[in-house]
Amino acid sequence: MAFIWTAMVAASVLCAAACGRMAEVSAAALEGAGAAVELCLSLAGALCLWSGFMELLKRCELDKKLAALFRPALRRLLPRASRDPETLAAVSGNLSANLLGLGNAATPLGIRAARRMALGSQGTADNELCRLVVLNTASVQLLPTTVAAVRAGCGSAAPFDILPAVWVSSVLSVTAGLLTARLLERVVR
Repeated sequence: MAFIWTAMVAASVLCAAACGRMAEVSAAALEGAGAAVELCLSLAGALCLWSGFMELLKRCELDKKLAALFRPALRRLLPRASRDPETLAAVSGNLSANLLGLGNAATPLGIRAARRMALGSQGTADNELCRLVVLNTASVQLLPTTVAAVRAGCGSAAPFDILPAVWVSSVLSVTAGLLTARLLERVVR
């Protein structure tokens, strides 16, 4: 990825030099850098808030209650993982963070769950681990907090007006991902 970005910047500078527009490219680069810093600062507050919320869930042991809530569905999707309480807690936390649109808070929990699930797989992802990856990647979101924070940071008057589209698209993406995983399980056997 670093190569691609370096090549794009180099091509921009070469084209600007060839066309005599270095001043415009320099101004755009500085403006873009400033906008990136502003966006990162506007996101920092929302990320801290929701990461703190997830930590609060853990300290109040609400993560265990969420695990119990998700257990019936997870037993069907991830039967082996749902038997291990620690793996189930990590998967449940991952799903909870994804439901709240907190991809950054969900990632460490997803990695912990994937590592625990991969212990007996000898370096090859089994079907259950692939389903976890689908659930984590496509994730159903009830509150797309990170996207809303980006929209608010960019000046949106109604950052959550995208909720119906997010709900429909996230349910469809998870459904399509899980159906594709099931189909590929049967094809590979």
